[in-house]
Amino acid sequence: MSRIGAELKYTRSHEWLKPMPDGIIEIGLSDHAQQTLGDLVFVELPEVGRSLGVGEACAVVESVQAASDIYAPVAATVVAINTLLAQAPELINLDPYGRGWILRLKPTAQGIDPGLLSEHDYQVLAAAG
Repeated sequence: MSRIGAELKYTRSHEWLKPMPDGIIEIGLSDHAQQTLGDLVFVELPEVGRSLGVGEACAVVESVQAASDIYAPVAATVVAINTLLAQAPELINLDPYGRGWILRLKPTAQGIDPGLLSEHDYQVLAAAG
């Protein structure tokens, strides 16, 4: 069974969101998704300052098996990227809810995707495959 962070929200495309005290939202790939992809070998990150719409592809993770887009769960501006992933993409496999975070976003007035999932709802989705 995949680990799931109770304090997080999730998307149907397997990203997690963690609100930070300053209003920034940290984004990463769920444990379920990284297990499904297998060992990650490359991460393509967006530029800091890039504006994103809800659901827009903004990063790519690649494993030896497949590549997968990371989608913005909020309309936002990219304020930070995890530069460690350029040299160590396996951080997502090792610590998907910690050191393996992918980017941080400052939400715009358009807000957050209303289809975000709770921990329980995401467990049901992940279990269904």
